Amino acid sequence: MDLIETMLTRRSPALTGLGGPGPTGEQLRTILTIGARVPDHGKLAPWRFVVIEGDARHKLGQVIGQAWADGPGLACDGAAKAEGVAHWSARLLGAPCAVVVVSSPRPSAKVPRWEQELSAGAVCMNLLLGAKGLGFGAVWLTEWYAYDTAVLAALGVARGAGLEEAERVAGFIHIGTELHGRADRERPNLDAIVSRL
Repeated sequence: MDLIETMLTRRSPALTGLGGPGPTGEQLRTILTIGARVPDHGKLAPWRFVVIEGDARHKLGQVIGQAWADGPGLACDGAAKAEGVAHWSARLLGAPCAVVVVSSPRPSAKVPRWEQELSAGAVCMNLLLGAKGLGFGAVWLTEWYAYDTAVLAALGVARGAGLEEAERVAGFIHIGTELHGRADRERPNLDAIVSRL
């Protein structure tokens, strides 16, 4: 797909609008390579990937379901609690692949943490474009469980003693085949957001 067309037409599908097949190993490597080609002041690579495919989706889903029961779901009981656990346990099962982008800032006297975190955000966007360019749908989600300590531990996300040492999840990028098209949404009016000096 032409690069300009890819960028002009990219639209995130609903997570429920993704299914198989997912990218092959070679296609996923291409998508990850595209993801890593972002502005990176200082060549620090202040991010990393955790790929979740196959049975790992079930295993992490169980952790997410239990984390919901132990946290947001504490106020629920009976059928509502069971439904919530089932819903969150199945959260990763729709798309065949999820790539967790972990923002992992490096100590640097020259490159502020904020710039490094922006670079991780650019990685997420490049993954979406790479998936689209290869004919897949992809959606970038960062939900409550991206901040849950049990889920972070299962992902191997290091939580340092101080803010500067802590990794964070920049996003879960779910990748698969779009099961149906999705109408475009209203986009910002450029006249309202562009100014000139």
